[in-house]
Amino acid sequence: MPDRRNPGRIEVTRETFWEFGFHMQAVIETGGKQYRVAPGDTIEVEKLPGEAGAGVEFGRVLALFGDAGELVAGEALKQARVTGTIAGHGRGEKLIVFKFKRKKQYKRTIGHRQDYTQVTVNEILA
Repeated sequence: MPDRRNPGRIEVTRETFWEFGFHMQAVIETGGKQYRVAPGDTIEVEKLPGEAGAGVEFGRVLALFGDAGELVAGEALKQARVTGTIAGHGRGEKLIVFKFKRKKQYKRTIGHRQDYTQVTVNEILA
């Protein structure tokens, strides 16, 4: 059933999630942000140390969706971890920061580009 807020997109429910063949997924936290990942996904996270091709492990797993559709969270995830491979490093789009105070002739313009690391998720270990 299409979502009214997102026309053309499918409303994600437990039934549609498994109906389209999605299997084990995990919610991980890195760099102060949370990501929902599955094996084979490529995500952009805050810059991580390491060269392209190096392995990386995310130990902070917040939730886990198993193959049977069950949600695992809390204390049961103490041993869970997600492994991946660094695919490369890059920089995001430029953001313009403009500071202005009226009637004071104060204007400052600076730009910012955030560094990121592309990580390909290999497996989810529960």
